[in-house]
Amino acid sequence: MKIRWYGQSAFSLVEDGTTVFIDPFGDMSGAAARGMQFEYPAIEGVTADLLLVTHEHGDHNGVEAIGGGPRTIRSTAGTFDDGAIVAVASEHDDVAGTRRGPNTIFRFTLGGASVCHLGDFGQPALRPEQRAAIGDVDILFVPVGGGPTIGGEPAVRLVRELAPRLVVPMHYRTDKVNFLDPPDAFLEALGWDVAHVETEFDASATGVVLPGVP
Repeated sequence: MKIRWYGQSAFSLVEDGTTVFIDPFGDMSGAAARGMQFEYPAIEGVTADLLLVTHEHGDHNGVEAIGGGPRTIRSTAGTFDDGAIVAVASEHDDVAGTRRGPNTIFRFTLGGASVCHLGDFGQPALRPEQRAAIGDVDILFVPVGGGPTIGGEPAVRLVRELAPRLVVPMHYRTDKVNFLDPPDAFLEALGWDVAHVETEFDASATGVVLPGVP
């Protein structure tokens, strides 16, 4: 499986001719008026078979950027394809979603691997029923930039609870965004060796990988 990071929480996963895309961002030019830097390159020329959107914020729901007429599962909860895709209801904040709204955790199977993308998870911890719905995880995409999501120690506790073989941090400060914290607190608290890889990398890796900034 090949994984490519497009910035923020946007990833493509490709296996045997099937492409899954998660959380594409749309036109973020209006962010500057609010003092927010968002300078990841526009997502262009990308097609997918399955498109997953964790919540309805502009840096996650730019579905118009993805071609190919993908099947789209957008900001909902439920079980699809006889359990191959599980969408778990969660919150974007630590006050039951009353500040930033709902968030969907997606767990799906691709190429025999169980993949979990946490979206903009902002709860201090998983509830027991959420943990049960997620099940086993091989590859985990976890927000670590704090602010509107978890970061630091809460993100570490979640990684240890889910126990994936591969951890991909996301949604953190880079030279392209200025409104999140860098991944340093998370990486230091986790204490694992970190592999710095290309923007596109092989999912057979283990441990923590930081993709190159797009």
